[in-house]
Amino acid sequence: MGSFEIYGGNKLKGDLIPQGAKNEALQILCAVLLTEEKVTISNVPDIVDVNKLINLLQALGVKVEKVEKGIYHFKADKVNIDYLNTDDFRERGGGLRGSIMIVGPLLARFGTGSIPKPGGDKIGRRRLDTHFIGFEKLGAKFSYDNKTSFYKATAKKLKGTYMHLDEASVTGTANIVMAAVLAKGTTTIYNAACEPYLQQLCKMLNRMGAKISGIGSNMLIIEGVERLGGCFHKILPDMIEIGSFIGLAAMTQSEITIKDVSYPDLGVIPSVFQRLGIKMELKGDDLYIPSQDVYEIDTFIDGSILTISDAPWPGFTPDLLSIVLTTAIQARGSVLIHQKMFESRLFFTDKLIDMGAQIILCDPHRATVIGLGRKYPLRGIQMTSPDIRAGVSLLIAALSAEGKSTIHNINQIDRGYQDIDIRLNNLGADIRRLS
Repeated sequence: MGSFEIYGGNKLKGDLIPQGAKNEALQILCAVLLTEEKVTISNVPDIVDVNKLINLLQALGVKVEKVEKGIYHFKADKVNIDYLNTDDFRERGGGLRGSIMIVGPLLARFGTGSIPKPGGDKIGRRRLDTHFIGFEKLGAKFSYDNKTSFYKATAKKLKGTYMHLDEASVTGTANIVMAAVLAKGTTTIYNAACEPYLQQLCKMLNRMGAKISGIGSNMLIIEGVERLGGCFHKILPDMIEIGSFIGLAAMTQSEITIKDVSYPDLGVIPSVFQRLGIKMELKGDDLYIPSQDVYEIDTFIDGSILTISDAPWPGFTPDLLSIVLTTAIQARGSVLIHQKMFESRLFFTDKLIDMGAQIILCDPHRATVIGLGRKYPLRGIQMTSPDIRAGVSLLIAALSAEGKSTIHNINQIDRGYQDIDIRLNNLGADIRRLS
């Protein structure tokens, strides 16, 4: 699976260009199944999860042409629906959580869609009820084979309806929207997710000929159309990677400029890191992070300990809580991290404690970080990455630590971060990839 050998303690300096957004790419790529015309997508990140989905689309019969780095043409004019019944599909589809979002487009265009129980990060329960309840409300029939772990939805013709989602699931909303754009009549989705990536998907679908209003709100109104055409779409920079680089700069006392961040789409991310005491300056659309000897965690106005928690957009994304927790290790002050969505995401803190961090894991959802304030450096250790975000958090900790650290199972990091070792080494890091 590969390992990183990291020699910490180096201060980094230079520019970083964020990759295309992983979570947007997984939605956008599935949307190419909605039309037989050519769709061109740029700023596609070269990461494991995205490449797996592209390979799955090819196996389904989608013509894929790589024009240049990050730019692809897709044409789904000869989709092989019978492929859904093969062992190869079971293996490919089950190895990637994002594959669930092919079901909505296939259901809308071909009247059937199925997926094996998808994989992904082991960060707690990640149910799929929202997706299939939404399909049922549109008139589809749902079945689940307990022996084969296959989810399936079928419908002769989807019909628009009103629905109130049980949770503001990003992938659930995306899947239902992609199904509804070709349904007969009007669909209203209340309690819809409204993340920038979901907004991007809706804007792309509208350029393809869909009629979606309410974009950016939690109520989407979709007037079904007969067919969709091709389009060009550019993926946003990855807000999770941008947040990771902010945390990295603070922990390693580095001076970093993050280029072309699409600042209006970052929401509260910069302000949350600023509450940790991290200074930053917006220069045009570039985010400049100066080197800081010390950064001090804010408190609430009554002086009580700051709590940082995740919430649906426009709240703080759960994907950055691991980064915030790690960044707080060398801050001055204390913070309570409350991970509401996933009950296993904070378990990686035992590795940070072994490195010398002062962290109290209160329960599966909450951890208190007592900042070291640079009084003591972290020490390098051997560890294993349990998921994408924890893996990068451990990499950040290792880059700030004294001595050598080794991170195993770096395939988890490669799933979400493009050439992270090469890009950071260009700024002065010492990361060695071991096979």
